[in-house]
Amino acid sequence: MTKKRTIYNIAKELNLAPGTISKVINQTGNVSLKTRERVLAYIKEVGYVPNNSARMLKSKRTYTVGIVFTEESDVGLEHSFFSSILQHFKTYVELQGYELSFIVKKLGQHELSYLEWCMNKRVDGVYIVVGNYNDKGLYELIESPIPAVSTDMLVPGLHTVVSDNELGMKLIFDYIKDQLHAKKLAFISGPKTSKAFNERVEAYHKFVNTYEMTNIIDVIYAESFGFTSGYNAVLELAKHVTQMPECILVASDDIALGVLKGLKDLGIKVPEQVGVIGFDDIAFAKHFTPSLTTIRQDRKSLGETAAKLLLELIENPHEDIEEVVKLPVELIVRDSTRKK
Repeated sequence: MTKKRTIYNIAKELNLAPGTISKVINQTGNVSLKTRERVLAYIKEVGYVPNNSARMLKSKRTYTVGIVFTEESDVGLEHSFFSSILQHFKTYVELQGYELSFIVKKLGQHELSYLEWCMNKRVDGVYIVVGNYNDKGLYELIESPIPAVSTDMLVPGLHTVVSDNELGMKLIFDYIKDQLHAKKLAFISGPKTSKAFNERVEAYHKFVNTYEMTNIIDVIYAESFGFTSGYNAVLELAKHVTQMPECILVASDDIALGVLKGLKDLGIKVPEQVGVIGFDDIAFAKHFTPSLTTIRQDRKSLGETAAKLLLELIENPHEDIEEVVKLPVELIVRDSTRKK
């Protein structure tokens, strides 16, 4: 008996991902012309007839996941940390036969809320990659019947996968106490609109007291999530202190790389005069000069866990599923800190 052809065995026969076959059949996504022609030629050769419509009618699903980057957060697809998590999320859901659809408030002349767009596109679920707590449209979406997950926002009713920020800060303080033997610290955070940054600030204050260290200045908040904001923040720090701290903790690597450049332009040597520790372990952190000591978040695990969680919510809507999943982190020691 001839085995029924599906996008999965076609993908295996062509040594491609099922998601790629799906994109070609449905004329969505980015697929090279060469690959598209190869897939179409093969489908024609073997006489495969797509049964996506039958699948959708049978299950009442569209096998589409909506992707939201809230526009008020000033974080785009170029952001190295969030884009990496999204890529791992995308890879996982596409292997399960789902496609992605980016949800925006305005498309051409058409302006709708996130929820209205999601209903218009009939998405089965939503992944909020980055969310702004002041964006009312997100709360409307979260409170709707559409399953939603995030790797950024912590809101009652929203299923979220995050790294253990307090554990990360504890690892930093253990290292400072046991290896750097530093006492005078400063902390540069990202915007207050980020729950992750707020958690790291809270943990910083907690451990400054627990480890009996000196916070030489109140927390400085960078104006945004990127390199330039870190550069400006460390210049601001330098204006308000008579003596620089022994170590500057920074709430993200993108901001920390700006801090390193700012210290260099101020004529302050890292790590000889000031140590710098980031948070995230973005790809460029190990290639910067000096390379950045940081807390590594497992971006692959964050993306895949969020994907598994969302698909579980879609496929088993009546199950009691844990609302917040915290993943472990680890300290990566590089050249921006020096043992005493």
